[in-house]
Amino acid sequence: MKLTKAQYDEIAQFLGHVQPTRQSLRKLKEKFPSQSQSTLLSIFSQEYQKQIKRTHAKHHTAEAVETYYQRYLNGVMKNAAAPVLLELANEVDFAPSLMARIVLERYLQEKEQAIPATCLAFGNEIQCTWLRSQIIKFPSSKTLINSMLRDPSQIPDGVLANQVYQCTVNDCCYGPLVDCIKHGIGHEHEVLLREMLLEKNLSFIAVEGHIIHWIESKASFGDESSHQAYLQDQFWSYWNRFGPGLVIYWYGFIEELDCHRERGILLKDCFPTDIVTLRHSMAQR
Repeated sequence: MKLTKAQYDEIAQFLGHVQPTRQSLRKLKEKFPSQSQSTLLSIFSQEYQKQIKRTHAKHHTAEAVETYYQRYLNGVMKNAAAPVLLELANEVDFAPSLMARIVLERYLQEKEQAIPATCLAFGNEIQCTWLRSQIIKFPSSKTLINSMLRDPSQIPDGVLANQVYQCTVNDCCYGPLVDCIKHGIGHEHEVLLREMLLEKNLSFIAVEGHIIHWIESKASFGDESSHQAYLQDQFWSYWNRFGPGLVIYWYGFIEELDCHRERGILLKDCFPTDIVTLRHSMAQR
């Protein structure tokens, strides 16, 4: 589905005044009933990611991290079953999965710092080695933290594990669950495109008078920022290497962005049906 820049701006402006929750997504659908659900969902996710990038730094200052961690500790001390982290993330307008990461990193740092002091108290190298293995087996590396976010049962603290799980399953736009869904959708559309090309036995085609040598599949909405990034990182390099090509934004795009046709990059929101192949051209002669 193609949107004008004005239509897109209206949706983006509406999203700027609501929180990124499933309830807000329902409001979005009610506000713009003529737009497809997949298009609105993609825009919803992209706009929220832009917002998080703009405010990311302030949530990662040493003061902010310590404040969040202490509020988490105080909250679970009062009621360990309450969704402390999730409510905290919503209160400060930050992605729940990213709030869970901040607190998990701080928790692991505390455990690492506690090891030397506890070892001194034991005063025995054998006991100290055992203690290290029991408290934490790995440094708080990015790999370990990602693994714990994907599988909270790996977190040594059961209360924190439950809090992290609540955050990941209730996050609409970030976290391992969302990443898995996005990966699956992207792969599904790539397979669909490959099957279409194989079925038609196409090596190159002509679409609306333009020769196409490559096709890129994007299971997302093409807004200005994402499209400009793709142009710089992917599309122009494809053009330099293979010649003119086609980009399919399966969930639509801002129609004013389709402005590079004469230079050799076309945008579509579906697989083109009005294609011309070499066989067709030869048959017409």
